[in-house]
Amino acid sequence: MRAVVITRGGGPEVLEDQDVEDPAPLGEGEVLLQVAAAGVNRADTLQRHGRHPPPAGASPYPGLECSGTILALGPNVPSRWSVGDKVCALLNGGGYAEKVVVPAGQLLPVPEAGLPEVAYTVWSTIHGGSSGIGTFAIQIAKHLGIKVFVTAGSEEKLAACKGLGADVCINYKTEDFVERVKQETNGKGVDVILDNIGGSYLQRNLNSLGVDGRLFIIGFQGGAVAEVNLQAVLSRRLTIQAAGLRGRSLANKAQIVSEVEKNVWPAVTAGKVKPVIYKTFPLSEAAEAHRLMEASTHVGKILLLP
Repeated sequence: MRAVVITRGGGPEVLEDQDVEDPAPLGEGEVLLQVAAAGVNRADTLQRHGRHPPPAGASPYPGLECSGTILALGPNVPSRWSVGDKVCALLNGGGYAEKVVVPAGQLLPVPEAGLPEVAYTVWSTIHGGSSGIGTFAIQIAKHLGIKVFVTAGSEEKLAACKGLGADVCINYKTEDFVERVKQETNGKGVDVILDNIGGSYLQRNLNSLGVDGRLFIIGFQGGAVAEVNLQAVLSRRLTIQAAGLRGRSLANKAQIVSEVEKNVWPAVTAGKVKPVIYKTFPLSEAAEAHRLMEASTHVGKILLLP
């Protein structure tokens, strides 16, 4: 099969589309997918540099999510899955390939159920609102009746966020998002922040949160080290939490996928959340896909097509 190989640590030029061996025989509870499309994520660029290695036993090829068709089933795969099913998957690695092996617990089917409207009196801030995660987060938050602030670095990106339903769009290059949040919330601050920046935003994020507010960190584009004044954490009972996916156990990943299917997937079927695809590339142009990702000029997802 064809797969994108990281030939050495370095820039996008180290990615090469090569002939490689097919995946090993299926183990307990595993399925083999014919990959239709693989998402490009910033974590893949870190792996390329040698800073985000795959867990033990995982494919050495990059790619943490894909869609495709089931080609084969290993022993004791749940009966809900059959050869020919079209699915998408959370991967331990290996999405940049024509075929990939996935634990069955990390599969999601085409959505089939509706989701009732729910309303919450919540304000949220989504940093990097024009990213793949950001464009998804805006839509699911609006579906749930949440008021959404977003930050992005260009008027084009902010317009895209506005089109997805964001209520307040802030250009972080020209405006202080802390001050704008305080103005828009009458000094109260927001309830939740989804942050992919990390260290350089930590103090400002804390300053933006209201009482019992929650900061959820999913990336460190602005560094992993910061000096902060913790007074706000104590006085306003703030919670700081961070999460990654790749290093979790298979059981934990399966639990997350199950919750996504239950709580999020129906919104996709209902048309409340739609994928925002910026550009697709063939596997042979994985390096160009990484250059685009690192330039941060895109709005939505970048995909590789085998």
